[in-house]
Amino acid sequence: MRTATPRTIALWTVVALVAAAGWSVLALSRGEEVSAAWMVAAALGSYAIAYRFYAKFIAYKVLRVDAKRATPAERLNNGMDFHPTDRRVLLGHHFAAIAGAGPLVGPVLAAQMGYLPGTIWIIVGVIFAGAVQDMVVLFFSTRRDGRSLGQMAREEIGPFGGAAALVAAFAIMIILLGVLALVIVNALAASPWGTFSIAMTIPIALFMGFYLRVLRPGRVSEVSLIGVALLLLALVAGRWVAESSWADTFTLAPSTLVIWMVAYGFIASVLPVWMLLAPRDYLSTFMKLGTIALLAIGVVVALPTLKMDPVTDFASRGDGPVFAGSLFPFVFITIACGALSGFHALISSGTTPKMIQKETQVRMIGYGSMLMESSVAVMALVAASIIDPGLYFAMNAPAGVIGDSVRSASQAVADLGYSISPDDLARAAKNVEESTLLSRTGGAPTLAIGVSEIFSKVTGGGLRAFWYHFAIMFEALFILTALDAGTRVGRFMLQDMLGNVHKPFKNVSWKPGLLLTSAVVVGLWGYFLWVGVHEPLGGINQLFPIFGIANQLLAAVALAVCTTLLVKSGRLKWAWITGVPLVWDAVVTLTASWQKVFSSDPRVGFFQQRANYQDAIDAGKVLPPAKTMDDMHTVVTNSTVDGVLSAALALLIVVVIADATRVCIKHVRNPRSTTLSEAPYVESALVAPAGLIPTQLEKQEARDAGVGSTAGG
Repeated sequence: MRTATPRTIALWTVVALVAAAGWSVLALSRGEEVSAAWMVAAALGSYAIAYRFYAKFIAYKVLRVDAKRATPAERLNNGMDFHPTDRRVLLGHHFAAIAGAGPLVGPVLAAQMGYLPGTIWIIVGVIFAGAVQDMVVLFFSTRRDGRSLGQMAREEIGPFGGAAALVAAFAIMIILLGVLALVIVNALAASPWGTFSIAMTIPIALFMGFYLRVLRPGRVSEVSLIGVALLLLALVAGRWVAESSWADTFTLAPSTLVIWMVAYGFIASVLPVWMLLAPRDYLSTFMKLGTIALLAIGVVVALPTLKMDPVTDFASRGDGPVFAGSLFPFVFITIACGALSGFHALISSGTTPKMIQKETQVRMIGYGSMLMESSVAVMALVAASIIDPGLYFAMNAPAGVIGDSVRSASQAVADLGYSISPDDLARAAKNVEESTLLSRTGGAPTLAIGVSEIFSKVTGGGLRAFWYHFAIMFEALFILTALDAGTRVGRFMLQDMLGNVHKPFKNVSWKPGLLLTSAVVVGLWGYFLWVGVHEPLGGINQLFPIFGIANQLLAAVALAVCTTLLVKSGRLKWAWITGVPLVWDAVVTLTASWQKVFSSDPRVGFFQQRANYQDAIDAGKVLPPAKTMDDMHTVVTNSTVDGVLSAALALLIVVVIADATRVCIKHVRNPRSTTLSEAPYVESALVAPAGLIPTQLEKQEARDAGVGSTAGG
């Protein structure tokens, strides 16, 4: 066991002091100006301590990762789905796959409650819940030939709870993919710059894939430099295209974008993982992390102040204009992916365990990637909190609340307890070359305004419009990488389900099976997306209100599976590591589900909303957002469907948790009656580092094996 050196002790003492100072300022400041840099300090210091100590403790003490044990990528390598992938490329793929709309949009919307509740949950939640879930799921899936979350539940919990988990996980997955796709369509529909730049990442990724596989195997540093250079060129060229005669060619209608996205999702799902999916996600990670790192640097340089209140009155009243409901439980549901996300568990039991070289890499890829995503959520919350609160509420309140003119919006914001003049609202839109910023709901435009505010303070106000439109394009690229990996994971889930009925489907690389299941998955989310694009109240728009709750319910399934596996594998004394987050997530999410089903507030309760609209139909009235009587009937249908689905999903999760509890109790009473579906031990012949930077021992092992360049550089 290594003894800490004075230098190491001094370093971690400084890190702890920086984090403590950030938390102290955020928690204790009242009435005075607070720099956003303190939020960044609290986050980065906390992440560093958590990764160094807590994640290492879980990986080596609790999970007991084994560098000598061969992973599925090594044992089952077929060049299609199973493929040992350099840990740097896989880190990029995994991060890009999990980092969708949630960490960008959720914290922006949660700023309605003030910056303090969101900051606490994003940082504390990721350290003790989200990152733990991702790493533990990745470890147990790796030990089980990359089995999907639902299939692990079926094999380890039992057919009853497992069937509930399979159905819930797949249904939630389709909803999540549809919502992600809708956000991308909305972002790209009028953006030739974004459409061109994102389209160019596909041929660049194909080139990178062949470069690493055929031209220069193992030369990750080389291909990274080439890929980043080509990506930057694509970004610059995108603006040229937007200002040229080609702009119309890349200005696509929403319905056209849907077709292209469905086609891309299918192709990305059926091609070998090394050819397109992994290199494209790795490539996009440079832009994602590069932009977030520049934002953090911009905050430190510009030192913008947090203009939003630490805690607003909406947190207790629950009548906020952005979303209805009190701080508990809805701030946790709204933030979602930045702290804890069930979607991540699907990736951790989908593509990643089939590509990871060593069990020892689960700490960096599982826990580390989630910390990276949480940092994105923190920067999104910073961006929403440094702009004028009056502008924030004018952008995020629906038109039914603020009207359609700057004058009515100014008055409505004043009624909410904040102030902004009509001239200031008009000027804010003009500064970013938009006709209006009123009711630009969904969070993405607000994030773009915050990004432009930070960057323009560093580069000059003349570039404010450039940074705004860059941020809009950045968000679309950010989300698209979750869609393609998610489609492939959906294919794995469906194959596992069908494999219980027809055995050839259990081989996830069986060509007829992968083609059929890929078509089914893209067909399902593509259908909901197509209807949603053509009918403002239909398709995926119908399911959008249950997106957050569905995602958190899925996290409960993942944590229940993890807790069960910890107990069954002889780690009972460590079961609290996932058991405590499971209890918290179940309480929060089931409370939210109960309120969404049974609340008497029509802005919260689906069935109350249904009753109000049905009463209005009977009285011959039309209520917003409906514009016609047909819309009124659609709202009634949507409310009914959302209410029934919320109740059904909550019931399925209760079944999973109850059955998992039964299995754990049975094991504690009679451990010999327990069986595990773990793959047999096979010794590994691969040599690869556990982290980004190889240790001296790992470098020596690589030299002894004659693979130094592959393992280390």
